[in-house]
Amino acid sequence: MCFHINDMVFHMKTTLMIPDSIYRNLKRRAADRDTTISELVTEYLRQGLDHQPKLRKLPRLPSFSAGRPLIDVASRDEIYRVLDLDRLRVYKTLGRPKTKG
Repeated sequence: MCFHINDMVFHMKTTLMIPDSIYRNLKRRAADRDTTISELVTEYLRQGLDHQPKLRKLPRLPSFSAGRPLIDVASRDEIYRVLDLDRLRVYKTLGRPKTKG
């Protein structure tokens, strides 16, 4: 990144972790083009940042009506009441565990 303030140029310096194979490729391309790796990376970054990917329309999600709620889900007491009733129904279905004694 270059900043021009009163005819002075400032560059942003950073460290990038680049895999060896990519670095060798960058170094070879920079030599072929008689430029520096920094200038080549800057060019590639600028191209990537300027590229506007095509936005594709997302498919419409299916919808359905589940009908009217059977309980008031905003009421904690109502939710606990239904859970307690369901727990009792399960215990009645399974029967009580036998105790040794």
